[in-house]
Amino acid sequence: MRKIYLFLLVFSAQLFATVSAQSIFETPLSPRIANYEIQAKLNPQKKTVQGKLSLQWRNTSQDSLRELQFHLYLNAFMNTQTTFMQESKGKFRGDKLDKKQELSWGWIDINSMKMRDGEDLSRKIEFIQPEDGNKNDQTVIRVLLAEPILPDSTVFIDIEFESKLPQIFARTGFSDNYFLVGQWFPKIGVYERAGQRYATKGAWNCHQFHAHSEFYADYGVYDVDINVPEGYVVGATGLLKKQAKKADKTITYTYHAEDVVDFVWTASERFVLLEDEWEHVKIRLLMQPEHAEQATRHFESAKAALAYFDKYLGKYPYPNLTIVDPPFRGSGSGGMEYPTFITVGTTYGLFEGFRLPEMVTVHEFGHQYFMNLLATNEFEEAWLDEGFNSYYENRIMDETYGEKTSMVDTRFFGIGDVEMARSNYAYMHNPKKVEVFRAAWEYPMGGYSTMSYSKTATWMTTLERLLGRETMDEIMKTYFARWKFKHACAKDFIFIVNEVVKKNHGNKFGENMDWYFREVLYGNNVCDYSLAAVYNLKTVPKVGVFDKTGEKKFKGYEKSDSAVYEANVRVYRLGEIVMPVEILVHFENGEEEMHYWNGKERAHELHFTGKGKVSWAKIDPENKILIDINLMNNSFTVERPKSVYRKISLKFMFFIQNLFQFFAMFI
Repeated sequence: MRKIYLFLLVFSAQLFATVSAQSIFETPLSPRIANYEIQAKLNPQKKTVQGKLSLQWRNTSQDSLRELQFHLYLNAFMNTQTTFMQESKGKFRGDKLDKKQELSWGWIDINSMKMRDGEDLSRKIEFIQPEDGNKNDQTVIRVLLAEPILPDSTVFIDIEFESKLPQIFARTGFSDNYFLVGQWFPKIGVYERAGQRYATKGAWNCHQFHAHSEFYADYGVYDVDINVPEGYVVGATGLLKKQAKKADKTITYTYHAEDVVDFVWTASERFVLLEDEWEHVKIRLLMQPEHAEQATRHFESAKAALAYFDKYLGKYPYPNLTIVDPPFRGSGSGGMEYPTFITVGTTYGLFEGFRLPEMVTVHEFGHQYFMNLLATNEFEEAWLDEGFNSYYENRIMDETYGEKTSMVDTRFFGIGDVEMARSNYAYMHNPKKVEVFRAAWEYPMGGYSTMSYSKTATWMTTLERLLGRETMDEIMKTYFARWKFKHACAKDFIFIVNEVVKKNHGNKFGENMDWYFREVLYGNNVCDYSLAAVYNLKTVPKVGVFDKTGEKKFKGYEKSDSAVYEANVRVYRLGEIVMPVEILVHFENGEEEMHYWNGKERAHELHFTGKGKVSWAKIDPENKILIDINLMNNSFTVERPKSVYRKISLKFMFFIQNLFQFFAMFI
């Protein structure tokens, strides 16, 4: 045993020396719990990757562990009976798996698994299904150990594996000779110690691969050799350290990444490599040749996102960013995020007024913060990544390209990103369908993306407008600074919200903000306030007999008597959510008054006497409460201006014109 410990000590020292010699950061940014050395060889004809992996894993808990758990993500694509395929029905983001072709399917085979001290684990591998008990699902394995892994000790595991890449229809795989190699190696799960996130006692958090979930992993250092045939252009997580030509007409690319939660790579013979930079960040763009004229759109939106996050959330620490433009038939791998590496998407000839490339680039880059730097558990709390990221996407797009034109900008029509996100939620068939807070695989059909992305982004914007941008930025900067390179959860974020709001606003919004999260995060109620009516009633002039100090005097009607009006503004709370509401009242003489209402009653009235007629009134005039599902009933005008009819008529005529042009295409 003494020799074994001596060997491990020497090996660890050598490994540390190797990493230090090529280090990116002088001081580690993360705990570096799971560190990988991988050698991978691509076979383009067989669509396989031959791999050897050395894992250095540290037990940071106070528990003695007698088992390890790993993800085998590619096994989700083995057949139609896996959990992923059952949930997705073989369709994803508009792409569909060609089930008739043998090459379409994917999997991981572990050929050998050994502890560095000599214990052979190959025969101890057991498939488990933590969520659904589906015996056909082989995306998670458990390996029992002869000797326990003691607290704060490190183990070394060597694995030989072969990955068969699937036809791309969801995130990873191949299309012709384009390869997006993600979720491709046996990856250790996260052991959550007692007190971490929601764990009351130490346990493995290693979920099956579900259709509507992504990933959760610990930080580490990756050293990866990627061997591909000559002629392939390669991109990957981390920095390219060297490349070497081999006698068999292949090239090995060596990449190094630090303080990241995953490693992905791509290879294609058709990529056009373009480069740019923003401050300390080198940007590599791998484009399809037919899309090369749109390169500037990707570069500029990436730099806009880098600058915005740097200013409003925190520093992007890595020296590089790789952006990949997939081919049309590999579009299922577009719109994905990995550490220092994102995939985007566009089409040939896309006009500049339709900002899909910009939106996807901004969105996928934003995941560098919430997927990687904050490493949230996307299986269980997807909204902490997708929703927060969508909120910043909304901010960046609207502030960069225009509040009303950031997504679509034409002569006759425009729409902003904030508006689009809100519409996705507000106009869904049943906005009460489900609450935001639930595991990704537990959402009903159509609920995952709307709740995790759009609703969360909308209630985050509402929170910002209630508290003010300055307070919201302080909340998010505090959250990022306190939880980067850790694993945060909902209660950690809410704690910071309460802390900052209390400091900045006292009890203005109540003792804490828990009431808000009970509604928008944990509840499924909707918010809907309606300005129901405005009444202007002319009061009866003062005529008749009046008793003043015991003497009765008659006052008749005089032409000089000015008309006095009593105005009433009626507001309803149609939804269940209670929010503080502002009501702006505009009088005929041009004066305006803002009134505050706590929003609790089902009906509320404002009364005005002697101020003249009310021309119109509006709930929430500054559009703070974006979670209100019906903004069309938020205002009431006594006499509709003629300009409104003209505007409606013009839009209708524009619609008819486009309708005729559409049908003319088929004549």
